[in-house]
Amino acid sequence: MRDPLFLAQKSVAATEADREVAKDLLDTLRAHLDGCVGMAANMIGVLKNIIVICDGNKQVVLINPVITMKSRPYPAEEGCLSLPGVKKTIRYEEIAVEFQDIDFKPKKKRYTGWTAQIIQHEVDHCNGVLI
Repeated sequence: MRDPLFLAQKSVAATEADREVAKDLLDTLRAHLDGCVGMAANMIGVLKNIIVICDGNKQVVLINPVITMKSRPYPAEEGCLSLPGVKKTIRYEEIAVEFQDIDFKPKKKRYTGWTAQIIQHEVDHCNGVLI
């Protein structure tokens, strides 16, 4: 999806009925690993609060992610598969996230560095924030 008007819409909470969307999103990320480290469901045309990320050498689904803590801001430049160019933004070195896994089990986890930056970018997508 490359339509900025669509991408600027806020996603809605995912339910267990959206499990196939999460699987499709994970498959799409895996098919694009050569140039992609994360995706949000709106990037495949679905306005649901689901993201997938590369966490080391594995790909992980985060359903209904909410960033509950941010620390140590820094300037960053990011590109996106859905939008042209590179944009400047502020990211945080460490974050805490509450989410559900692919089985809709609640999780809480802290992330740092590159993985934290990927999550922040994809959560922005879910919130309709264009980078």
